[in-house]
Amino acid sequence: MYKHVALLVRKEGMSHEAFVDYWQTNHVPIAREIEGVVKYATVLPVTPEAAEFDGLAELYFEDLDALHDALGSEGSRDYNPAMGKAKEAREDVDNFLDIQRRPRFIGEVVVQRDDVGGDTDGLYKHSAFLVRKDGMSHEAFVDHWQNNHTPIAREIEGVVKYDTILPTDPENAEFDGVAELYFEDLDALHDALGSEGSRDYDPAKGKAKEAREDVNNFLSIGDRPRFIGTETVQKDESGH
Repeated sequence: MYKHVALLVRKEGMSHEAFVDYWQTNHVPIAREIEGVVKYATVLPVTPEAAEFDGLAELYFEDLDALHDALGSEGSRDYNPAMGKAKEAREDVDNFLDIQRRPRFIGEVVVQRDDVGGDTDGLYKHSAFLVRKDGMSHEAFVDHWQNNHTPIAREIEGVVKYDTILPTDPENAEFDGVAELYFEDLDALHDALGSEGSRDYDPAKGKAKEAREDVNNFLSIGDRPRFIGTETVQKDESGH
């Protein structure tokens, strides 16, 4: 499964509340019908005043070419689809998004743990947009992340689902990867991974503490945006 994650920043002069209203009421009905989309989720921040972004939009495709046709390729924040709902959605983003300040990421999803049968609607999610440590190659980063860190992170207390997303075009990607950890309880998320507004955190015990200690081995923690939100599944025809 391939996924396009857009880290949304509202248009200058627009309040967060007006942004959310427009996004959910006007844009979501268009975006869920984009050609090739098999799953579409939106994530709203639990603490908007402390969040680094106004929301996340996550569109899943079975086919990478279909994703590129609809949403462009890695390395460009803008795109120009020729027709259909993808074109309509692109024209609409100018009404509520600052397109140049909106990072995006295209990658392949690897499910590392799933205790909810793929049903993420209403769950709390911590999304970490990973940047490798200075002097480390992307390949070395991926090796440590997948083989050393992931076995720890999937056992963090309270985690019910854990996905990693690897870039399809690492040379042009804005991040080295994305880690998504889902929780049913917001306090458990905060205990494990910290609260919104700080890129660092200091869990006291267990696998959360072990995972935090390991991030220094491969991540540039200060360059790693993060987002804590509540996920709403707007469409799911993925069968996963």
